[in-house]
Amino acid sequence: MALKLLPVSQIPSLDLCCSSRSPREVEMEQRRFEVAKFAVIGHRGSGMNDLQSLDQRMRAIKENSIVSFKAASNLALDFIEFDVQVTKDNCPVIFHDDHIFCEENGTVFGEKVTELTLSEFLSCGPQRDKKGKTLLRKTEEGKLVKWNVEQDDSLCTLHEAFVNVNPSLGFNIELKFDDYIVYEQGYLVHVLHSILKVVFEHGKNRPIIFSTFQPDAAILVRKLQSTYPVFFLTEGGCELYQDVRRNSLEEALKLCTEHGLQGIVSEVKGIFRNPEAVRKIKECSNKLSLFTYGKLNNVPEAVYMQHLMGIDGVIVDFVKEIAELVLDINGQGMEEMLQVKNFKPQFSQQELSFLLKLIPELIQI
Repeated sequence: MALKLLPVSQIPSLDLCCSSRSPREVEMEQRRFEVAKFAVIGHRGSGMNDLQSLDQRMRAIKENSIVSFKAASNLALDFIEFDVQVTKDNCPVIFHDDHIFCEENGTVFGEKVTELTLSEFLSCGPQRDKKGKTLLRKTEEGKLVKWNVEQDDSLCTLHEAFVNVNPSLGFNIELKFDDYIVYEQGYLVHVLHSILKVVFEHGKNRPIIFSTFQPDAAILVRKLQSTYPVFFLTEGGCELYQDVRRNSLEEALKLCTEHGLQGIVSEVKGIFRNPEAVRKIKECSNKLSLFTYGKLNNVPEAVYMQHLMGIDGVIVDFVKEIAELVLDINGQGMEEMLQVKNFKPQFSQQELSFLLKLIPELIQI
C-alpha cells in the first residue's frame, strides 16, 4: 500500500468527542504526565513467551492474556505493555504476532490477525466453554510449534483488559502494525479510531501510554488525541529499515521533537551502543521520557546501569525479579539524585567498560 499524503491538520482530535472528561480534566491529564520514578513495565503482561527457551519463566504464563495481566498486577509494576491489532470487523484485540496459526483435526492454517473477524480470532486456542483449536506459533527459524505454557488462557480483546485488570495498573498500549507494509493514512486513521474508542470509553483514571514502531501511526495518534502520551518505539540502529525514521536514536529524537511526541522506547542495545544519545534525549526542549526494552533488561546489572544513566523505565520479562531489584534501587535514595535540578545523565567510557565486564551478552552488540 502506498502512503497517501493527506494534511494531518485536517484530522479532528478525538479528546473531547470520545471522552467523558471535561476540557479542564483533559488539560490537567496532559499536564501531569511525568515519570515520577524509575518505572518497571511488564512485557506482554508477566513476560513474553519463548517456547523454545530452557528457562521455565519464559513458558510460565500465556503472554498477552488476562491471566498474565492479573498476575502482573500483583507485583510492584507501574505498567504492563501489550500489543493491540484491529480485526477485520473493527475490534481491537491483544496479540503480538502478525500471523496466527491454529491446528484443527490435523489441518494447520494461518492468517493475518487483521484479516480475521473477532469470532475467528477468538476461536483459536483455549476456550472457556468448549475445546478450541490448538494454537501454534512460528519460531524465528520458521518452525511451527505448539503454544504450550504452564498457565494457559484464552485470547482476549482490549475491552476485556480494561474491564478485568486492576485499574491502578498502567497500560502501555503498543499499536501493532506490519513492519514491511507502507500503510495508507486513511487505513491508519481507521484503525486508530477503533482503538481510541475503546480507550476513551474505558480508560477512566488508568495511566495509559501509547507506543508504536510505525512512525506515521505515532504522528497520527498524537494528532487524534492529546490526553495520553505517545512514545515512539525504535531499535536504535540494531536493525535497519527502508523508512529511515526507524533507524537510529537520532531519527527517533527528530520525529518526537517535530511532532510533539512525549517519549522514546529503545532497544536497550541501541542505548549501550550510543550512550551519548541519552544526554541528547534528556536535554531536548520537549523533556522526553526514555524507556528501553530487550533481553538485556532481564539482567540486573544492565537495569542498574540504566538507572544510573537516567533512563526512566525498563520493559522486562522477568517481572518479579526486576521489580524487586528496582524496589531496592529506589529505596537507596538514588532517585533523589536523579531529580536534582540541572542533573545531566553521564555515561563514561569507564562505566561502559565496567558494564561490558559484568554482562557478557553485551559483547555481541
